[in-house]
Amino acid sequence: MSKIRITGGEWRSRQIQVTDAPGLRPTPDRVRETLFNWLGHDLTGLACLDLFAGSGVLAMEAASRGASSVACVEQSKHVFRTLQKNVASFACERIQLFSCDALKFAPPTGQRFDLIFLDPPYGQGWLARIAPRLEELATPAARLYVEAEVPLRQLGRWSVIKAGQAGQVYFHLLEST
Repeated sequence: MSKIRITGGEWRSRQIQVTDAPGLRPTPDRVRETLFNWLGHDLTGLACLDLFAGSGVLAMEAASRGASSVACVEQSKHVFRTLQKNVASFACERIQLFSCDALKFAPPTGQRFDLIFLDPPYGQGWLARIAPRLEELATPAARLYVEAEVPLRQLGRWSVIKAGQAGQVYFHLLEST
């Protein structure tokens, strides 16, 4: 196990545990700082979805910055147990956890999300498979944050408005076109 810190908001500098699991790569501090500079640091009132939650650090960053609700989806039971412990340590009822495949996730009461984080395992075609589902998960003005092993130009109806690279990770902010 290793630890990663939350970079901003009410939980700034608190650490969460990251379990060792194949393909799990928590978003680095510098990339998260860039992302939340792009988004604005106040996410008050936004409904967020972390569709490949892993450590949950993106979800906890969003909740720390005031998101009204954050849904975390994680398929790996081993990773999900650590995610549960991390979220419990914050005692935050705005974060909901779902242990299921991202393609089968059904939000409670048909909820839609203003901000969707997509950081799937690499080399498995997840972005192409999840793209058709985004319409039913996103609000009309939703933004996407996507990490990928290659640079993107768009995903579904969303186009890249900002992008960066850290090592071999390409990260993107997308808005509806």
